[in-house]
Amino acid sequence: MSDLYAIESADSLPSPSLILFEDLIDRNIREMIRIAGSVDRLRPHCKTHKMPQIVRKLLDHGITRHKCATLAEAEMLAEAGAADVFLAYNIVGPNIDRVVAYRKRYPAVRFSVTADDPRPLASLSRRMAEEDLTIEVVMDLDTGLQRTGIAPGKTAVELYEMLSTLPGIEPGGLHWYDGQYRQTEIAERKSAVKGGRLALDQLRDKLLVNGFSIPRIVVGGTGSFPIHAEYSDPQMELSPGTVIFHDAGYGSIYPDLDFIPAAAVLTRVISCPTENRVTFDLGSKAIAADPPAGNRCLFYALPGAKEVLQNEEHLVLETGKPHNLQPGDAQLVFPWHICPTVALHQSATVVRGGKISDEWLVQARNRVLTI
Repeated sequence: MSDLYAIESADSLPSPSLILFEDLIDRNIREMIRIAGSVDRLRPHCKTHKMPQIVRKLLDHGITRHKCATLAEAEMLAEAGAADVFLAYNIVGPNIDRVVAYRKRYPAVRFSVTADDPRPLASLSRRMAEEDLTIEVVMDLDTGLQRTGIAPGKTAVELYEMLSTLPGIEPGGLHWYDGQYRQTEIAERKSAVKGGRLALDQLRDKLLVNGFSIPRIVVGGTGSFPIHAEYSDPQMELSPGTVIFHDAGYGSIYPDLDFIPAAAVLTRVISCPTENRVTFDLGSKAIAADPPAGNRCLFYALPGAKEVLQNEEHLVLETGKPHNLQPGDAQLVFPWHICPTVALHQSATVVRGGKISDEWLVQARNRVLTI
């Protein structure tokens, strides 16, 4: 581990603690802009950081469009000064009334949501019309991930025609999230992403020929946005998110990307039960447990050590030979998946130039703020 992660007065920090290295965050933002080619082509996703301070950094760079996955994140974005917010999530049930409340609270924000089914779309239209409001709806397309979205084709054309004619609804364009393309070899990933785009481009062309408005096409995630960036489509908006903090997982999967992990977790040894086992205060409540057991974090200072047990408050490593760690010793570890790790922490300690400089609340980790 290099001096990039030096922290003066680290002994004063409790553990486990989320640590952000602001110099590296700034570097990653610049690299994201470089890949995109222009701030006007970006709509970064805030799901990773969930912090108004990061939103303001992006605004200072001239990035005006923002993407999120929850209404709490959408509220955080608006309060931080974002004027164009895309909630890339299908709105159903009581969230329809929450969207109405959001439109009333932030009338100056250009706000859009996704839909892939006519029934909740009709319910959203009815409520918007009742309140004499409008909202942009972006049609969510299934890229083959089969998580959400409607497959490009005749039914998609019919749904887009519906959202173009319903009262209270304005057509917002297309959403194309192809996060399933995780080929480590860049040539293979390019082939997969570009192959998937054929259906998107054909649908877009058909809708335009039929006279429909497509204000935007929101595409990509961390692994695919550099490939989409090679296209010159003026309607296209690139929506990476993890790159701002980056993590050990994407660093391993995508070696072609020049981003540096800017977030870590400070942990301490709490026990040494055997000569080759060491236990840290780094349980599943401090670091994401969605990667497979045994591959949830990276200890740069303990190469070759294996994660053999993780509970809610404990992480046990087994070393190949006796270790020299003692209870109380601190280590920085890098999550394999940073997005859900951030959501486990109420706040993050910010380090700039090797010195502790601030504390930022993870404001949108909650599902509900005030709306």
